[in-house]
Amino acid sequence: MRLANMLKEVFIIEDLKANTKEMAIDELLELLKKENPAANLETIKELVIEREEIENTSYGHGFAFPHARTDEVADLDILLGISKKGLQDRTPDRIPISIVVLLLTPSNIPRLYLQTLSAFATFARMEGSLRKIAAAKNPADAIDIIWQSGVRIEKELTVKDLMRRDVVTVMPDDSLKKVANLMFKNRLSALAVVDSDGNLLGQITDKHLIQAALPNYDTMVSTLDYKTDVEPFEELLRQEDKIKVSQLYKTDHQIVSMDTSLVEVAALMIFKNLRRVFVTKEAKLVGLLIRKDIVNMIIRG
Repeated sequence: MRLANMLKEVFIIEDLKANTKEMAIDELLELLKKENPAANLETIKELVIEREEIENTSYGHGFAFPHARTDEVADLDILLGISKKGLQDRTPDRIPISIVVLLLTPSNIPRLYLQTLSAFATFARMEGSLRKIAAAKNPADAIDIIWQSGVRIEKELTVKDLMRRDVVTVMPDDSLKKVANLMFKNRLSALAVVDSDGNLLGQITDKHLIQAALPNYDTMVSTLDYKTDVEPFEELLRQEDKIKVSQLYKTDHQIVSMDTSLVEVAALMIFKNLRRVFVTKEAKLVGLLIRKDIVNMIIRG
C-alpha cells in the first residue's frame, strides 16, 4: 500500500499559522476535533508532549513526526501541517521544520503505526521531498506529491526501518585518542572500523580500551593481592597518541542486511547477547542497529 493512501485531505493544513512545533500540534489537533468531537484533545496533547520530552521527534531534513498511542482515537490518524515560513524549534541538522506529521494510533494497531512512521522517514530522506511538499498549494496537492514519490508502507519492519545511517567510524591507523574522543562526543560504546573504501573491518569497543589498559586483568581478578608498579590507566593515557586502532579492534562483529526482518534480528541479538549489529551492502558499511533502538521504537514508540 502506498503511503499516500493513508492520508485524508481533511487532516492536512497547507499553510500553518504556528511558529513552533507545539503550536503546530495544537493547530492539527483542532482538525481532529472537527472529525472526532468526542476526542479529548487535552489528554492526547499530554501524551504527545510526554513523548517529546522523552525524545525530540524533530527528524531532520525539515520534518518532525510527533506521535502518541492513545485510545482517544479508533484508528490510525495522520495529520499533516505545512509551514511556509518554517518553525522556530531547534533541529538536529539546523534545517527549520517545515513539515509536521502528527501520528495518533490506538494501542491495538502498533505495527501499522511503526510501518507508517518508517515510510514517512523514507519520504523525508528523499531528495527534493521537502521542497516539493512545502510548495503544495492545497491538501490534494500535498497528497499527490507523496503519491508521486512512490513510497510504500511495507508488510513488515526490516532493519532499514530502524538502523542508524550516519555511523561514526574510525580507520586502522587512527589513534586511541581519536577513538576515545569520538566515543565521548557521540555517547557511544563502540565504533565501526572501516578501510578507505568504506568496507567494514571490525569494531572497537569501550571494553577493548579497558582491556588495553589492563592486559593482565584475568590475573588481577583471580589474585586479590595483585600489585603493579604502574597505574595502568595513566600509562594508557601516556600512550594514547601512539596506540593505533589496528592494535585493538576485533572482528567478532555481527552483520545483517537492510532487508533482514526486524523480528529475526531481535531474536539474533537476544540469542547471541549482542548490543549492536552492523548493516552492510556488498561488504560496505551502510548502517548500525543498536539493541536499545529496538526497545525505544517498539516498546516506547
